[in-house]
Amino acid sequence: MPQMYSGGGAMSLIEARGLSKSFAGDSVLQGVNIALERGEIVTIVGPNGSGKSTLLRMLAGVLKPDGGEIRHAKGLKIGYVPQKLQLEASLPMTVRRFLNVPRRVSDQAAERALARVGVSGLKTRSLDVLSGGQMQRVLLARALIVEPDVLMLDEPTQGLDQPGQAEFYRLIEELRAEMGCAVLMVSHELHVVMSASDRVICLNGHICCEGTPEIVRNAPEYRRLFGSGTQGALALYRHEHDHVHDENCGHGAAHAQEEAH
Repeated sequence: MPQMYSGGGAMSLIEARGLSKSFAGDSVLQGVNIALERGEIVTIVGPNGSGKSTLLRMLAGVLKPDGGEIRHAKGLKIGYVPQKLQLEASLPMTVRRFLNVPRRVSDQAAERALARVGVSGLKTRSLDVLSGGQMQRVLLARALIVEPDVLMLDEPTQGLDQPGQAEFYRLIEELRAEMGCAVLMVSHELHVVMSASDRVICLNGHICCEGTPEIVRNAPEYRRLFGSGTQGALALYRHEHDHVHDENCGHGAAHAQEEAH
């Protein structure tokens, strides 16, 4: 049976070993090992159906693995931004009221979170009139209210144009610097990911390879999945990497299963 518990002592913020998950008998993830350290920005990339969102949801505690174990550092606080938000159109809700979901927060905490993401002026605005970029910032503000040790984002810039994507990733980098949190996100914008991440994990049912963007970009497994055209030339800004990670490449690509959302 899979285990999920908080560990004590010095350890990574999140450690997972041997994670597996299946839906309706179809294997989505198998043998996944991952660790997340304070202060790093880690991005999970992979083709559609490769298990990216499933992995993020398991690490966040939203979904239980079928096998393996997940350890959270003692007292770990996670801020989670989901890929999609289902809102009832017939129930208009202001931004401030939305920040009380799922639990009520103080006006001070709400103001601080909105200010951090640059949308203080939207507090009384109805959610149904927000632009895509504004909505993403509001979702991010809600995740920041808990003062997270780990900020998890699932396709956070989906639907935004390239300038909007780059602006959002700049904001994430600023928040990491300000709060000292780790950032773990799923993304398909390869050209931006390669400039916005300290470490990239290439997933296709299992971890194909991982390391700095430079290492992953040149890994044979990554090139087999994505080709050699995403060399970072389209990146809208360049992130200066402070750390060097060792290459960790596997062999062979798992057959992509349809990912559950």
